[in-house]
Amino acid sequence: MVETNVSNASMQDAETLQKPTLLVVDDIPENIDVLVASLREDYSIKVALNGPRALAIAQKSPKPDLILLDVMMPDMDGYEVCRQLKADPTTANIPVIFVTAKHDVSDEERGFSLGASDYIVKPISPPLVRARIRNQLALYNQNRQLQEMVRERTKELQASKLRIIHHLGRAVEYKDNETGAHVIRMSHISRLIAEQYVDDPEWVERIFHASPMHDVGKIGIADAILLKPGQLDQHEWEEMKKHTLFGAEILSVEGDPLFDMARSIALTHHERWDGKGYPAGLKGDDIPLEGRIVALADVIDALLSKRPYKNAWSTEQTFNYVQEQSGKHFDPKLTEIALDLKVQITEVRSQYPDE
Repeated sequence: MVETNVSNASMQDAETLQKPTLLVVDDIPENIDVLVASLREDYSIKVALNGPRALAIAQKSPKPDLILLDVMMPDMDGYEVCRQLKADPTTANIPVIFVTAKHDVSDEERGFSLGASDYIVKPISPPLVRARIRNQLALYNQNRQLQEMVRERTKELQASKLRIIHHLGRAVEYKDNETGAHVIRMSHISRLIAEQYVDDPEWVERIFHASPMHDVGKIGIADAILLKPGQLDQHEWEEMKKHTLFGAEILSVEGDPLFDMARSIALTHHERWDGKGYPAGLKGDDIPLEGRIVALADVIDALLSKRPYKNAWSTEQTFNYVQEQSGKHFDPKLTEIALDLKVQITEVRSQYPDE
């Protein structure tokens, strides 16, 4: 007998959990009682006797699936409650049905302008209320499913975009003396620096994914110049500098924040703080932040790496050079951050060796 009771209780709990949750808001308990009596068979009910309490309940998880909201309440009326609900991203999508004795067209217009989904005039008809709730919940669930589909599709497109970006970055390996590990390391170093300077996780993640394409324009440089073992002559050097312009052209995808940043990096990562860089001779803060960060990260890892034309510099030599170039080649504020990140940068190089 005990087992049967426990089983029945568990089934009832499961049914309760599966029921949609309604929040009924009214300052008159008798009005709440009428609605609860009409709805409790099909829904889990939460109640609030005033606007602030309604907002507090709506903001907690699990959130109500729909809110039945009286208009005429003291201190904070239903219109203000609805306005605040719709202004909060965490509650903005919850359907709100006004249940009120105010029945002028202007009252309804005001309610709908604030984002209400429906408007029911008191005294209520229980069958009408139930039908309106069913309709709004069906629309709400449909919208949630569509939003989830959009989110999943967006994630897939983002993943595809990142694969394209990283393949573009790797394409340069086949034409350049630099290794794929350098591209990985400098993107991690760029992110380390950005994290300390920018209070925007999305921007930081964007520079991490965009920075591997900084030299993609080298695809347009002749092998005789790109792979020349000795020093470039003046004509060859002018041709080499064009890789910034080629990269910007390759990465020109209008309206995409990630490609916009990648294009900016490709174009400006050889600009210098003192204005003596290329291709435009930008100076100081005129150089986009992403270009300044990648310029620093790129040079740090390049100096620490062995190349066919040079030996690897020591950590001490590299960071002494970085400090010396503060205010010349590099943004002084970013230079200070990079010097403080010496240990983390060394760890990145250990994690992603050339071989």
